[in-house]
Amino acid sequence: MSVSVGVILEGVVTGITNFGAFVELPGGTTGLVHISEVADTYVKDVKDFLKEKDKIKVKVINIDEKGKIGLSIKQVNPPKGTANSYRERSRGRLNTETFEDKLAKFLKESDEKQLEFRKSIDAKRGGRGSTRY
Repeated sequence: MSVSVGVILEGVVTGITNFGAFVELPGGTTGLVHISEVADTYVKDVKDFLKEKDKIKVKVINIDEKGKIGLSIKQVNPPKGTANSYRERSRGRLNTETFEDKLAKFLKESDEKQLEFRKSIDAKRGGRGSTRY
């Protein structure tokens, strides 16, 4: 099978580094899955997600002039919980909370936490009078 951009292939992890994982593809070619393309979540250490000799499906995302192959694991499967079409989005399957709603909720919770913190600090200071420096 030829290796070209957009093709999904199955390969074997041959090496893991701090910046990604090397995957041997059919035909003996090797490509790199960069740490940013390993998973949809934050990846601190590639070894938390992959180990050598794992069989994985990868998507070829680029091939440069030197023949280096860039691969992605996270582009093989779309993220869970996302609507793929307008019809699914319009049916309300996604969280319809807007950015402004989320921001207002965050600000309210933040103000409440700050108020509680100030009350606890004032209670600890008690009847000491003026603030010490």
